[in-house]
Order: sequence, then structure tokens, then C-alpha cells
Amino acid sequence: MTNRSRAACARAAGLAAAILLAAMIAAAAMPGAFPAQREAAGALVVACYGVFCLWIYLRRLRADGQVAPTIPGALLVAYASQTGFAEQLARRSAQALEAAGLPVRLASLGELGGTALQGFRQALFVVSTTGEGDAPDPVAAFARKTLAADLPLAGLEYGVLALGDSSYRQYCAFGLALANWLHRQGAAPLFDTVLVDDGDEDALRRWQHYLQVLGASAEMEDWAAPDYRSWTLAGRRCLNEGSPGELAYWLALEPEAAGACEWEAGDIVEIGPRNDPVAVDALLAGLGLDAGADAGGQTLREALAARSLPHDPASAAALRGLAPAALAEALPIIPHREYSIASLPADGRIELLVRQMRYPDGRLGLGSGWLTRHAAPGAGIAVRIRSNGGFHPPPVHRPLILIGNGTGMAGLRAHLKARAAAGAGRNWLLFGERTPEHDYFFREEIEAWRGGGMLARVDLAFSRAPGWPRYVQDCLPGAEQDLREWMDQGAAIYVCGSLQGMAAGVAAELERIFGRERLDALAQEGRYRRDVY
Repeated sequence: MTNRSRAACARAAGLAAAILLAAMIAAAAMPGAFPAQREAAGALVVACYGVFCLWIYLRRLRADGQVAPTIPGALLVAYASQTGFAEQLARRSAQALEAAGLPVRLASLGELGGTALQGFRQALFVVSTTGEGDAPDPVAAFARKTLAADLPLAGLEYGVLALGDSSYRQYCAFGLALANWLHRQGAAPLFDTVLVDDGDEDALRRWQHYLQVLGASAEMEDWAAPDYRSWTLAGRRCLNEGSPGELAYWLALEPEAAGACEWEAGDIVEIGPRNDPVAVDALLAGLGLDAGADAGGQTLREALAARSLPHDPASAAALRGLAPAALAEALPIIPHREYSIASLPADGRIELLVRQMRYPDGRLGLGSGWLTRHAAPGAGIAVRIRSNGGFHPPPVHRPLILIGNGTGMAGLRAHLKARAAAGAGRNWLLFGERTPEHDYFFREEIEAWRGGGMLARVDLAFSRAPGWPRYVQDCLPGAEQDLREWMDQGAAIYVCGSLQGMAAGVAAELERIFGRERLDALAQEGRYRRDVY
């Protein structure tokens, strides 16, 4: 609701209150009024009181410019837009979350008073920067009043999508200022601020990935589809047979075109998944269609392999009677999946560490199912490499502390390989998984690096094994003194792994050890970096 609409509602409520009050007085004062009339007058009193309370509430909202959550437990999606692009992205974000059944409150920052933020547990901010680092005009008052004050927000988790143009000196300045203010007020970041340089599609796909982590449907279509190239599935091996958790696989992808091996440690690969061929054939059989029929330059079977298929009879039945090309057009393209690259270009191939994920009904996830089961050895895999500059290696002379869990070992491994190749010997690994027998990924490599001195220290945590720290963040309290010494000597901390649980737990321990101000300063210096999902 805008300020103008709130004002109109307040005026209407005030007028209604006055009319009802006059009617109540007239009815009660009528000579010889019957009991039924007096009961009606009493009902009018109650109605009048309710409308009067609403009037007072709306007047107060109008006075302080605050928007309260309208849905209990709603996730706030707030925007600050100069040209309308930030508002457009905020609306698409809200729609993606709502489509997954999540309660969402969409609002302009210009409608929010500072204390309104205290009514939410989670908030996403999509904000642009205008001029030389200024807030957009509609939120200038919010920036001037709220960001200049202190407001306890210890119960809030937040994420920021900052839009800007790197050709300006104050690149994404308002978004960064908002993120820093939220952190100073005690709010906890859900993930690192996503910077979007002049509508950069890579960054927007990254934001979509975080929406999925927060609960948006994994079937959400890419806002800007990646430009894939074809690579070959050259190797696949399960690394944790017998694990109490889901199976995790090492995979190797080799380029089909020369010159495709260009990336740095920390970069991301985007995969275009394909459906289980059995599921495609079942849909075709159910619709009575020929798999080889033309669907716009490819066979219908090929077209459906890359489309999101219906998984309930009613949705499938609604497609009956469509021509092959129309059927393919009616189904959205499967969105990309992101994975940390576990290898270096010198290896001549992309190596991945992928854990099988499952939907609530037991089906394998589209990305993990395609890579770990459905794609045959030698199959073509749609691949796009995305630079992840915020997680690129530190200078060789700088000591490096690597912290992660689960398949986050992929990103850590790439950094360890880069450090080994550069001869950088002061490295410390802290890693957590389920069991040491089955889930100590790349154990032989890690122990060889430790034995050769490239890894100065290794701390491990296994949640299902007695005698070990349970989670990787539980390794930090016993290492406080060494952590302080390493950081005083110029070390950097890189964190890779799950957003839920691990990243927040590690951040809380690091903040306890170093203090919020120093941890913020380390992040600004590029000495505290995270790649979490």
C-alpha cells in the first residue's frame, strides 16, 4: 500500500466512523425506540469502535510512514528503484517465492519506517544506486533518517541485491551502505551481497540461485539463459559408498572445443540439466505422441529432455492434444544448476563433487540426477563457466585458512590445488562431514598435502562419529589463539559449503573470536570471503 492509498483509506475510515456514530446516536435517541432498535444501536457502537480503531491505526501509519507485516511470518522483499528495474526484479523475486507457497510482503523502502524492519525475520533488498552513490529519489527519506540511526535488528536475516554501474566511481554505493548498516544493527547476512554491474546476467542468475536456497522452486525458469557449450562426461565415481547421507560423486567433464579450459580457482560451472529419459518416454506414451516427431528443428524427445515435465496426472492431461512444437513451447526450459569447480585448467578438465538431492516424493533432483545417474558416460553436458571474482585466490604470499563442509570441498580443493601449484605453503584446512570412513572427500590428496608441508594444519569434524567435533564450526573454539595469530600475520579466511547451518555457524564463531567490527573490516579488505549455497 502506498502513502497515497493509506491516506485515502484513513479518510474513508474516518468518514465511515463519523457516519456510523451519527446513525448510532440518532437510533438511540428516537422516542419510543423498541428493544430491537436499541440492540441495533449497540451493534453500531461495536462497529463504530472497530472502524474508529482502524482509522487511528491508519493515521499512525500515515504519520510515521511504516508498513507492518500483513502476513504472519512473511518474508519481506523491499526495493529501492530509480528507473523501475530494481522494482521489476523485486517483483519477480517475490513472485518466485510466492509460487513456492512462501508468504511474502513486497514493499518499497520508501514506504518503510525503520521500526517496520523489526517485524520481519527475513528480508531481501533489491536496491539501485543513482548519481554519485546516492539512494534512489523515492527512498531518499529512508536513507537520510533510518540509515543515520541505530535500530536493534538482531532477529533479522537479510540478503541484498545491489544494482549499479562500475563506470561510476561510487559503484553500488547505496546497496553496500544498506548492507553495512543492517550488519551493524545486528542483522545476519543470509549470503554475501550480490553486485550487479549494468544488469549483468551472471549476477542475476546467482541471485536466482539464492532464491532457490530460500525456498523458491528449483523449476523457476532462468531470467537470462546461459550460453552453453557442449562438454563430454568423461568420468564418474561415487566417493562415499556406505555413507549415512546421500551419495556424492566425483565427475570429470572434458571440453569438446579447443580453448575452453579457462577459469580460476573459485569459479562456478553452470550445468543445463536434462530429464531422465524414462520420464520423457513415459510422458510421450501417456500423450500418445511420436518421440521422433518434429518439434521446431529437433525431435520431440530431444526437446522434452530439456523441458520441465509435469509430475501429476492432471497437469499431464492438460497437455493432451497439443502438436509436438506447441507441447515443447508450453513447457519451460529447465533452469541451470550451479556447482563449484574442483579442478584447475592445468588438469585439462572440469572436476565436480555432486551430491544426489531428492524431491519430497523421492525423485532425484534434476541437476544431480542428470549428472550422477541419467547421463551416460560419454554423453554431452551443457556447460557454461561463470567467473566468481569474489572467491578468487588471494595473493600467493598471504596465508590461507579454508573452512567448509560437504560438497563445499570442491571449491576448497581448487584453492588447495592452486596453492600447491604456486608453492604457497602456509595453508590451513577445516572441514566437516558425516563419517571419517566414508565422507572424507579427497582424503589421499589432503593427507599427501599435509605430509608434504603444503597444508600446515588440518582440523576435521564428523557429525555421525563419536570422538570428533560434530560440525566444522565446532573446531573453531579450540583454535582461537592460532586463528588470531594467523590473521595478525595477514591470513585470509575462505568459506565454502552450505548456507544453512554451516555458514551461519562459522560466521557466529568468527564474530565471537574477532568481533563484528574486525570481521567486517576483513570482509572489506577481501580477507574474509564466502561461496555458500
